[in-house]
Amino acid sequence: MKKLFFVFLFVCAIVATSVAQRTPALSPSSTIQQTVGVTDFTVSYSRPSLKGRQAFGSGSPLAPLGEVWRTGANAATTLESSTDFTFGGKTIPAGKYALFSIPNSGSWTVILNKNYQGGIGAYSESNDVARVNVTPVSHPNTETFTIGFSDLTETSANLVLTWAGLAVPVKIGVDTDALTMKGINEAVAKNPEDPGTLQTAATYLLGKGKNLDQALAMADKSIGLKETFANVWLKAQILNKLGKTKEAIPLARKALQLGEAANFNAFYKNQIETALKEWK
Repeated sequence: MKKLFFVFLFVCAIVATSVAQRTPALSPSSTIQQTVGVTDFTVSYSRPSLKGRQAFGSGSPLAPLGEVWRTGANAATTLESSTDFTFGGKTIPAGKYALFSIPNSGSWTVILNKNYQGGIGAYSESNDVARVNVTPVSHPNTETFTIGFSDLTETSANLVLTWAGLAVPVKIGVDTDALTMKGINEAVAKNPEDPGTLQTAATYLLGKGKNLDQALAMADKSIGLKETFANVWLKAQILNKLGKTKEAIPLARKALQLGEAANFNAFYKNQIETALKEWK
């Protein structure tokens, strides 16, 4: 019996230790990822809640006015970008940064700092890579601090800090066209005999309406390597864009035949048939 009692105590101790390994955080951690164009942004932060307290007030226990704030809770909030980007108009190299801010009644200073591991205690202005003045805007009351992205385009977005009755938007931008063209050129240089790579590159150029002669050459090479309804149809569209509609029409008809033989999606069939009606 005594032996069973000690076994019971041992099991209880193990259970207690296991439970103690994780308890609810007062300010739970969160990670948000957002792609802008071909650039991936990742924000990692902890989310404090008001719980009846005041934020952004003079002497407030939560983000007091005029003082550097970690823009969240616990460890430093971080912003990571896969490519170079602009932050409030300032050019920032790709990488990981701490996101700090200084709340004020008229405007905020939002900061990117190189020391993302040190936290608020190790903050030094000498490590700042950007300081942006932002005017906050009114927002429906938010109990829990939130960071998100809004107003997305291929080249820009707003990084938005939201808490209490305020939202603080910071404009971020990326040179998506230059980054995409660089990636295309690298991919074609690495796989010059891959018809899919050539087709993808030519499709992008067609969509942007730029370097169409280069796109046509890529489409031709893709067809030469492996003819499909997709690259033949692509060439027809490029020719039409170049004003060579008479040359485009027979290619579109050929693409239709190749697609029907391959039981292609009805979407593409309708697309080609509609184009042929318009081009005639």
